[in-house]
Amino acid sequence: MSAFLRCGRFRLALDRPLVMGVVNVTPDSFYDGGRHASTAAAVAHGRRLAEEGADILDVGGESSRPGSEAVSLDEELARVLPVLEALRDLERPVSVDTTKPEVMRAAIAHGAAMINDITALAAPGALDAVAASGAAVCLMHMKGEPKTMQADPVYADVVVEVRDFLAARVAACAAAGIARERIVVDPGIGFGKTLAHNLALTRHLDALAGIGVPVLAGWSRKSSLGRITGRAAEERLAASLAAALIAVQRGARIVRVHDVAATRDALAVLAAIQGGP
Repeated sequence: MSAFLRCGRFRLALDRPLVMGVVNVTPDSFYDGGRHASTAAAVAHGRRLAEEGADILDVGGESSRPGSEAVSLDEELARVLPVLEALRDLERPVSVDTTKPEVMRAAIAHGAAMINDITALAAPGALDAVAASGAAVCLMHMKGEPKTMQADPVYADVVVEVRDFLAARVAACAAAGIARERIVVDPGIGFGKTLAHNLALTRHLDALAGIGVPVLAGWSRKSSLGRITGRAAEERLAASLAAALIAVQRGARIVRVHDVAATRDALAVLAAIQGGP
C-alpha cells in the first residue's frame, strides 16, 4: 500500500489514521438530516469540523440512509456546488458523496479532491469522470440500493464477497487509469448488511486491507450501534468512538465520523498507548 493518499493537489500521509468529517447538505440523513441543509449551515459546519481536526470533509447532497428516495441531478447540484465553492479556501481535501457522474464532474470542477461513491463507480461514465481528474475515489460495497437494501440481506460469506467485489472494483479503476494511490475501499457498514454482517466485516478489516489500498470504516452513529446499546442516534457517541478505535486497530486507515473532535481525542489516546514500550 502507498504511504500516502493522493487527493487532487493534496497528499495525505497514512502513517496515522485519517478522520473524515461528515457534512450532510440534506433534509433527511439518518442522524443530522436538516441541521445543515442550507448552504450557510453546511459551510459553517464544514469549517467547524476542519477546526476540530478533520483531515477530509465529505459533503453529500443525497441521503443514502435505508429507505431513502433518490434526489434529482439538479437538486443535488444545487445543494453541493455552493458548499464546495465556499470551502475552496480550506487547506484540506473536500470529498463529495455522490453516485452520479454528472455531479462528480461538476464537483471536481468546483474543487472536490475526492469522490465517495456508495456504488463504487458503477454508473456509466463514472470511471471516466474520476479517471480524467486527479481526484481520489472511495469505492464502497452496497448490496442492493438504499431504498430496499436492508430487506433481509443474505451472503454466503460476507467477508469474502465484499473483499472480492472491492478488489474487482479496484482493478477496474486501475484499468481505467486511476492510480492505486488515489483509491480507498469501504466495506459499507449498514449498506445491505445485518448487524452480524457489520461485525464480521469489522473483525476482518485486515482481509480488506490486503487488497493493498487504504480501508475506510463508517460506523458513526449507525443503527447497528443502536441495536448493540439500545440507544438512539443522538446517544451513540461512546459507541461510535469504540467502533472507530476498533476499526483502526483492525486495519482501517480512515474513519468517517460525525464527531471529529471526540474521535481525534480517542485516536490520540490509542496512538499514545500503542507507541509505548
